[in-house]
Amino acid sequence: MNKKSIIEGLLLVIVLLFSSCTDQLEEKYYNPEKSTQANIPGFFTAILNNDRVRPSYWNVRTFLLMQPAVYSQTAYFTNNSSSYQQADGYTEQFWNNFYSPTSNGSGVLGMFRAMEVAYNALSDADKASQEIFMQATKIVLYDQASQMVDMWGDIPFSEAGSLETSSTISNAKFDDQKELYTTFIAGLKDAATFFSTASTNTTFSKYDIMLSGSISKWQRYANSIRLRLLMRMSNYDENTAKTAVLEMLNNSSTYPLVDGSNDANYKPASTDILLQPLTTYTDNLNSALTELPSHYAPDYMLNTVMKPANDPRMAVIFDKYGATTNNVFVPNKDYNAMPISSTSSFAEKNYMYYAIVDSATFLQNKALPGIVITAPEVNFLKAEAFERWGSTTDAKTAYETAVKQSVSFYYYLNALNTSGLTVVTKPSDSDINDFVTTGVAYTGSSNDKLAKIWVQKWVHFGWLQSVQAWAEYRRTKYPQLTFPSTGKLSGYETPPTRLIYPSGEKSNNASNYASVQSKDTRTTKIFWDVK
Repeated sequence: MNKKSIIEGLLLVIVLLFSSCTDQLEEKYYNPEKSTQANIPGFFTAILNNDRVRPSYWNVRTFLLMQPAVYSQTAYFTNNSSSYQQADGYTEQFWNNFYSPTSNGSGVLGMFRAMEVAYNALSDADKASQEIFMQATKIVLYDQASQMVDMWGDIPFSEAGSLETSSTISNAKFDDQKELYTTFIAGLKDAATFFSTASTNTTFSKYDIMLSGSISKWQRYANSIRLRLLMRMSNYDENTAKTAVLEMLNNSSTYPLVDGSNDANYKPASTDILLQPLTTYTDNLNSALTELPSHYAPDYMLNTVMKPANDPRMAVIFDKYGATTNNVFVPNKDYNAMPISSTSSFAEKNYMYYAIVDSATFLQNKALPGIVITAPEVNFLKAEAFERWGSTTDAKTAYETAVKQSVSFYYYLNALNTSGLTVVTKPSDSDINDFVTTGVAYTGSSNDKLAKIWVQKWVHFGWLQSVQAWAEYRRTKYPQLTFPSTGKLSGYETPPTRLIYPSGEKSNNASNYASVQSKDTRTTKIFWDVK
C-alpha cells in the first residue's frame, strides 16, 4: 500500500469516527460517527457498512458490470472492441477501497489495523470484553481479502497499514497468494472456534449491523467462508482440502454451516449472511443498469441453461419485455436473451424483443440486500465435496437442496419489493421438485454431475455475486462459455484470468511491485486455477 493511500486512509478513518455526516444507522443502531473518541465497536460498525458488498450504484456501475460480470457472462455486455479490457481507474478505486475508507468503500484492512492498535493498548480485562469485535472483524477481513486474492493474486497484506500499527510510513510487500489463503483458512477456523463458546452482549448486538449479534451466525459465517476457500483451492492441493472439508461435513455439530438446515423452503432473512440496506437507503439500481446495456438477460444463462429446463427462477430474475404498438404495450410471449454475438446497432434496433433483468427483483428493489454467502452456495459446495470424495447419494441430496433453495432465495428477493410492482407467487413444492428432478436432474457420469453442480451454482451467483461467479468459472471451467473474439483489440481477444494491478499501486509502490511485475499479466493464473 503506498504512502499517499496510508495517509488518506488514516484521515478518512478519523473523519468517519468523528463526523456526523449521516443518520442512516441512527434509527436502529448506535451511530459510531457521533462518538467522541475512536473505539473498537465504532470501527467494527464502519467496516460492516460496506458499499462494496451492498448493491450500491457505484460498485454495480463501475466494477461488477464492467469486470467480473463480463468475464463470467453473468450479465449482458456490448460486443465491441474493448469488451474484455480492464477499466484501470475503476479497478483502482475498488483496490483502494479495500485498504482505505472512502465514500464508496469500507477500508476493511486499514480500519482493522486501527482496531489492532486500539485493542493492543487495552488492559487484559478490557481486551477480554473487546475480543468478540476483533474476532468478528477478522472473519469479514479474511472474506474480503480472499476475494482480492481471487482477482489479483499476490496482494499487500501483512505489512499494509503500517502507519496505523507503528506510526511509520512504509510501503508494503506483496504477500504470496498461497500463503495468504493458508492464513485466511486457519484464521477462519480459529474465529469459528471462538464463536463456538462465545456469548453475545448488548454492546456487540448494538454495533453489529449485519448479524444483530447472533453468535451462531458468526460461527456459521466463518465456517462457510472457510469451506468456500478450501473448495476453491481443492484442485491445487486436493489432499489438504479433502481432509479439512470432510472433517467439517462429517461433524456438523462442531462445524455448523450456513446451509439453511438443508430445508428447501428455508428463510434467507434468518439464515443467510446478508448486508441489509440502511434504514434510509434509496440508491436506485435502475440508473446503474440502464446506463449500460447490462439490463438484457445474458445469452448462455437464459437461452442455454434456464429456458430449456423451464427454470422457475426465470419469472423473478428476468422480464420477457415487449413492444409498444398503438400506445399499447404487448409483452413478448416467451423468454429470449439477446444473442451474445449481437452488435450494439442490432441491440438498439431490436431491444424490445429480448428479455431484460427483472424490475421488481432488481431494478426497482430498494430492499435488495448485499449478499455475503447463502445456503444454496454452501449446499452446492457440499454437493461437490460429496461427489468427489464421499457418497453420491449425499451429493444428490445436497445438489437438489441447493437448487430448490436457490429458487426460494430469488423469490425471497422478489418479495422484498415494496415499490408497487407485481410480486410473483412462488411455485408449489411439487412444481419445483419436477424442475429439479427433470429439468436439471442429477444424472450421468460423475463428471456430468459435477458440471451440473457448477453450472447451477453459477446461475445462483448471477451478476450480484459475479466476483464469486468469475472465480468459480476460472476454477471449474464451467459453464463452457464462448466469448466473441472478432474485432477485439489486440491482446484483449479473450477475458483475462486475473486483474492487472492498478496503475497507482504500480507507481507508488514501485519497489515492492518489482517483485511481482513478471506475474502482472492478464493471462497469469491465480494459484488455484489449474484445470
